[in-house]
Amino acid sequence: MSKTDKNIDLQNKLVVFQDKNIRRIWQDEEWFYSVVDIIGVLTDSKNPRDYWYRVKKRAGEEEKMELSTICRQLKVASKDGKKYTTDCSNTEGVFRIIQSIPSPKAEPFKRWLAKVGKERLDEIENPELAQERMKEIYEQKGYPKDWIDKRLRGIAIRQNLTDEWKERGIKEHRDYAILTAEISKATFGMTPSEYKAFKNLPVKSKLNLRDNMDDLELIFTMLDERVTTEISKEEKPETFSKNKSVAQRGGKVAGNALKETEKELGRNVSSDKNYLDNEGQLKLDE
Repeated sequence: MSKTDKNIDLQNKLVVFQDKNIRRIWQDEEWFYSVVDIIGVLTDSKNPRDYWYRVKKRAGEEEKMELSTICRQLKVASKDGKKYTTDCSNTEGVFRIIQSIPSPKAEPFKRWLAKVGKERLDEIENPELAQERMKEIYEQKGYPKDWIDKRLRGIAIRQNLTDEWKERGIKEHRDYAILTAEISKATFGMTPSEYKAFKNLPVKSKLNLRDNMDDLELIFTMLDERVTTEISKEEKPETFSKNKSVAQRGGKVAGNALKETEKELGRNVSSDKNYLDNEGQLKLDE
């Protein structure tokens, strides 16, 4: 099976939720889930479509909320193998819908959402809590402490770079992506999307490339972004074209260091292997 076939196969797999299948479809760079399937899991209703109709009606009358507005009509495969149009919603929409389901089985999810909300508010008050939470998440996934330290340092360096770009007038997400691609290309010879494909990761998924990098890959990623930040602070580029040139130069510095490292080690720094061999990573999307 080719890399492309693997990506398509992964995207079309059913998501197992409490031992029941929830259909989903990849649309506009994110997953959309079958609302009827979620209703079936959380209510054990013999007629989830009718239950969903009543949930929408009740939300409209009592909550003044039209749940249909957070859904999209998409075609997903049914048990007979054919595709039928059904209400689907992204992750944010699904959480909102769960809040409107008057079922005891939905209560644990409502409590979890409340807990997550409180944690985020606490992290706004004290940003150190967010870093501690991140450490715990990586530890639970099986990452060693020294890798986690590098990853968190890399996140801080990336934040410094995006802050610098904002100072230079870069605001659009698309422009950030272009500049990041230029840095990566100059360092590793691959854009982030190409790097994902190189590592056999689904290119359009939300899996984080850097979470699948080993120590050396992380170090050179930190180097290229830090050097780019320092050059930008010195030169203060005023146009996108000049920022792009700075990104290429910053990446080239790290790229030259990477080549020298590879000569000394007698092997490539970039690896097609994924950290932890994707354990705990692909499971999020399978």
